[in-house]
Amino acid sequence: MNAAPLPVGFKYVTAFMAGRPIHTDDRFSIKHPKMDRGKRAKIFAPFDALDGYSESIDGKNIEYVERIELEDYEKSRLDHRFRVLHDLTRNGRMARTNRVTVSVKYYVPCMDEENFAFLRRGSYVTETGICWKVDADVTRTMLVGETEIPLDDVIE
Repeated sequence: MNAAPLPVGFKYVTAFMAGRPIHTDDRFSIKHPKMDRGKRAKIFAPFDALDGYSESIDGKNIEYVERIELEDYEKSRLDHRFRVLHDLTRNGRMARTNRVTVSVKYYVPCMDEENFAFLRRGSYVTETGICWKVDADVTRTMLVGETEIPLDDVIE
């Protein structure tokens, strides 16, 4: 490894050339023992003085939109897809055998009471995973991964 040359007129040439001080068996080394790397790294770890503050700020940066109302033909197309998924995931055994991977885009209303969009606007979220269950009759929900999604909120 090549060291960079010192600039011309560098005031601290003698101190630089002497290198780091070596403390062995003197008062300084007894009072200040060398710290191991793990503890030293913790000193420079990021610190969040206000718990939840950064999450709160991030929540305010979300752009909320109006809910999109689907046309009748789009609703019938989605209902057809729900029926197909229901047939493929009729029971747990079929769902495990078929392991149908889907990507679902659905509407999530704003639940932040401090926000102007509370329950009036929301955002669209895409969930990708294995579809385990589609109940188009009773609960009108589908289970993708571990997320239960209302069928009425799905747009794609």
